[in-house]
Amino acid sequence: MSLKQQLLTALEQHRDTFLSGQKLADALGVSRNAVWKAICALREEGYQIKAVTNAGYQLATNCDILSADGIRTHLAPTYQDIQIKVYANVDSTNDEAKRLLANGLKDKALIVANSQTHGKGRQGRSFYSPPGSGVYMSLILQPKADLSQAIATTTMAAVAVTEAIEETTTISPQIKWVNDVYVDGKKICGILTEAETDFESGQVQSIIIGIGVNIGIDHLPDELQNIAGSLPSATFKRNELIARITNHLIPLVMHPEDKAYLDSYRSHSLVIGQRITYYIRGEAFTAKALEIDDDGGLIIKKDDGSIDILKSGEISLRISG
Repeated sequence: MSLKQQLLTALEQHRDTFLSGQKLADALGVSRNAVWKAICALREEGYQIKAVTNAGYQLATNCDILSADGIRTHLAPTYQDIQIKVYANVDSTNDEAKRLLANGLKDKALIVANSQTHGKGRQGRSFYSPPGSGVYMSLILQPKADLSQAIATTTMAAVAVTEAIEETTTISPQIKWVNDVYVDGKKICGILTEAETDFESGQVQSIIIGIGVNIGIDHLPDELQNIAGSLPSATFKRNELIARITNHLIPLVMHPEDKAYLDSYRSHSLVIGQRITYYIRGEAFTAKALEIDDDGGLIIKKDDGSIDILKSGEISLRISG
């Protein structure tokens, strides 16, 4: 790790205090001048670092630059070895993940971007991804699970995002079946999972979990104004939220047989007890959402009184009645 990286890690780990230049130099085995030069280099990269005589250096409170070191600071010890790639801009973090796999990546990895030119949503939709106004990440894992188990990954991701937001902020999100995360009635997160499978064995070789969270977006496109929302940016840093999502998501995906996460999924459900409209091959039907089953399916009561289970698809909410 370079001196610059070591200093950034130290500053990230001690955001609430000033770090003495001399103590940093002693701890890292370098001169104070070397510390100063590394601080200058970080500033040139955009890091806002305060310097106070007889106090030392400190990252500015509003400094929210994405970095592998900043993310790793908040990762659980078990995941410190994960490969992290941070980009200023990509077409799509999921597409970049696919390229890494095509080029021989065999281990878990985290891809993060400050913006996306062609962010991907479900069913071919785009995901609005302006610079510096969100978390755009893709996690690559090799869970060694069969396809039936991997299908639950989107449900797991919704739980991971929800719990990470609650850990990082004072906000309590809800989940719209299957995997959209909502705050105050508006969608603030989208999740797109893609898998590479071995058709002979039916085993999932690699899985890519793409997650986009809107943060501090001042103006949404007109077509999103009434349906999309955003987390406030002033109360937390994106590096921390990315790490906490990763901390929650990896164990869920790597142990699909443990379905304890469904309790959290149910407790955060936006749809249980609500009248819903759901679609099958473009045709609309109405029902009441009753419960989430142990496979993540939505148990519904149709208007004729019969009970059914929705396994996938899209629903829109109606006012309870």
